Amino acid sequence: MKQGAVYSQPMPAAPGVRATGRASTLSAAGRMFIAVLLIVVFEGAVRKWVASSLTLPLIGMRDLLAVAVIAQAAWSGQLHRYAKVTVPLLAWSCCVVAWGLMQMVAGESSPIVFLIGMRFWLLYIWFGVAAAASMNEADYRAAVRLVVATVMVLAPLAVLQHYSAPGATINRQLDGDEDTVFVAIAGVVRTTGTFSFTSGYATYLIMAAPLVFGVLAARKQGRRQRLFAFLGFGAFLLCSLMSGSRAAVLSAAFMLAAYLATRVLFARNRDKPAALGAALVACVLTAAFVFFLSDAVQVTQQRFEQAASGEDFSDRLLATFIGEPNVFGASTWLGAGLGAGSNLATALNASATNFGLAESETGRILLEGGLLGFAFIALKVLLLLTALVYSLRLSAQRHTGFPILVWLTLVIALMTWPAIGQLTANALLGLLLGCFLLQFRYPSNDFFPPVRLPSK
Repeated sequence: MKQGAVYSQPMPAAPGVRATGRASTLSAAGRMFIAVLLIVVFEGAVRKWVASSLTLPLIGMRDLLAVAVIAQAAWSGQLHRYAKVTVPLLAWSCCVVAWGLMQMVAGESSPIVFLIGMRFWLLYIWFGVAAAASMNEADYRAAVRLVVATVMVLAPLAVLQHYSAPGATINRQLDGDEDTVFVAIAGVVRTTGTFSFTSGYATYLIMAAPLVFGVLAARKQGRRQRLFAFLGFGAFLLCSLMSGSRAAVLSAAFMLAAYLATRVLFARNRDKPAALGAALVACVLTAAFVFFLSDAVQVTQQRFEQAASGEDFSDRLLATFIGEPNVFGASTWLGAGLGAGSNLATALNASATNFGLAESETGRILLEGGLLGFAFIALKVLLLLTALVYSLRLSAQRHTGFPILVWLTLVIALMTWPAIGQLTANALLGLLLGCFLLQFRYPSNDFFPPVRLPSK
C-alpha cells in the first residue's frame, strides 16, 4: 500500500458536504493525543497560579493517557502500520529494560529509579509511534491547528510577562519570590508563558515552529483560514522575540530561514513565483515585527552579550551536542542508572540537585546508560539519517518543505532537548515524533477542514 493511502473505504458524504474521503470526526486516540498536548501546555500554569500540589496528579494523568494510546494501538493491531519503526523499537526496548535490570542487580540503581528510567527512555517514544499509527486525518489536522492556537494564547501572555516586573504575580510561582525568577537582563524576565520554567517555553516554541510554518504554507479556503495562519505566524514571532531565551531566538531564526528556503526550493516550477512572493511577505512581516518590537530585540541582544562575556559560545554548543568535558571521564561502562539524572529522580533525593549527573542531554545519556548510552547516541544519529531520506523523498514528491522542517525540528529535539531529564521536554518529544510520523500517512498536509457547501 502506498504512503498516505486510505486504509478503509470512505463513507458517502452527507448532503451539503463536499466528499473528501477522509475521516471528519476525532477518534479516541486523537482525543487522548490532544488531551496530553493540553496538559503539557497548561500544567505549568496550574502549578504556578493555582496549586503546586496538582503537578503530580496532572503528570500521572497524561502518563496514563499515553499508556492508553499505546495499549489501544497494540490491541487493535494498528502498530503494524509502522512495522519498520515498531520492530526495531521493540528490540531497543528489550535492551533498555535488560540493561536497567542489570544496573539494579549491580547496585547502581533502585526499583524506583528503574521505573523512572523506563518512563523517560521509552514511554513517550512509544506514545508518539502509537498515536501516529491510530490517529485519523481529522485528529492530525485538529492537533496541528491546536498547537498554532496555543501559540496565539501564549503571545499576549508573553507581552504581559515581558513588560511586568520580575516580582509580579504573572511572573512568579505561588510559593516563589522575585529572587527565583529568571531574568534576561536586570528588570526584564525570561518569558515562561504557561510553563513553569523558561526551558519548557523555549522547547514548546521549537516544537511548534514547523507546524506554524506548515499551516502558513497550507492550502487555505476563505479569509478565516488565511487570518488564522497569519495570526499564528505573528504570534510565533512575538513569542520568540519576547522570550529572552537564546535557544528560542536562535531556533526561531533558523526555522524561519529554513522555511523561506524550502518554500521556494520544493515548489513546482510553475508555482515558484507564488512561493517566492509568499517568502517575501513572510520576510516583510518579520522585519515589521523586529522594527516594532525593537526594545525586545535590544533585550535579546544584551542577553547574548552578557552570556558571551561569561562563557564561550562554541564551548556551550559543543557541550550541548557532545556533552560536558568531564562526561567521558566520569562515565562508567554500566552507567549510574537509567533515570538517575532526571528531575523526577532528583526530586526524590533530598540531597541531589536538578540534573545532578549532567546539564546536557548527551551527558545524561552517557552517564546514566554507560555503554548503552553510546548505543543510544548512535541509534539517534542513524534514526535521523534515515528520517532525512524519507523526508527529502516526501518533500520532492509533494513539492513542499514541510517534511524537512519537521525533520530539522526532530534533529534539534533528539540532540539538544533534555528529553530523558525533564518532564515537559520528554512529553514534547513524543508529541513531535507523532506529528513527524503522521505526515507520511497523510502527506497532503491539508490542515484545514473541507469546505461545506450549502444543502440543496
